[in-house]
Amino acid sequence: MTELNGKEDCKLAEGKVHKKKQKTFGADLKSYLKCMVPHLESGIKSSNSKNVMLSAEEVIQWSQSLEKLLSSQNANIMIYICAFMLAAGGQGVFREFLKSEFSEENIEFWLACEDYKRTKADHLHGKAERIYEEFVQSDAIKQINIDHQMREATAKRAQEPTHTSFDEAQRTIYILMERDSYPRFLKSKTYLNLLNQLQTNNSK
Repeated sequence: MTELNGKEDCKLAEGKVHKKKQKTFGADLKSYLKCMVPHLESGIKSSNSKNVMLSAEEVIQWSQSLEKLLSSQNANIMIYICAFMLAAGGQGVFREFLKSEFSEENIEFWLACEDYKRTKADHLHGKAERIYEEFVQSDAIKQINIDHQMREATAKRAQEPTHTSFDEAQRTIYILMERDSYPRFLKSKTYLNLLNQLQTNNSK
C-alpha cells in the first residue's frame, strides 16, 4: 500500500512539474539565462576542441532580417539554459521561441525543405513522402498553415518529387514567419533577455 501511494505521489509531482513547464517555459527566460552566463563566459568546447562563444554582435544581427536569423546555425556553438541545451545559432533560439508559441511546425517544415533540397535524387521520393505526411496532408500531426489549393498542388508534386516540389509551400511558410512570428520574436523576452545578458557580460 505504501509503495502504491508512493507511485501516486510521483505521478502527481510529475504532473505538477509538466504543468509548471508549460506555463513558464515561454513566458520569461530571464532566470534561465542567468544560469547560462557562466557557460558563455568560459565557452563550450566543440568537437574540434576550439572554444567558441555566442556574441552580442551576432545576436544583434538577427534583428536585421529573418534570413539573417535563419542563416545563423553554427553547430559548434552551444548555450546552456539550465536543463536545456540549444544550438546557439539563430535557428535554435528562434525554434525554442516558436515552441513556446506552439508553432514550431513552421520552422521544422522550413528546415525539412532545406534538407530536402540537398538530398540526392534517388532519395527524394522517401523524403518527399515523409515531409508530406508530417506537415502537408490534411490530418498531419504538424500541419502547416497553407490553403487548400496549395495543399493539393503540393500533394501532386510530392507524388513525382523533384528538388523544387515544396518550394511554393516553403516560401509561403517563410513569409508567414517573417510577417508574424519574427517581429514578435524580436520583442520577446526570449530575445531581449538573451541580448541583454550577452551585452552585460561583454561590458564586464
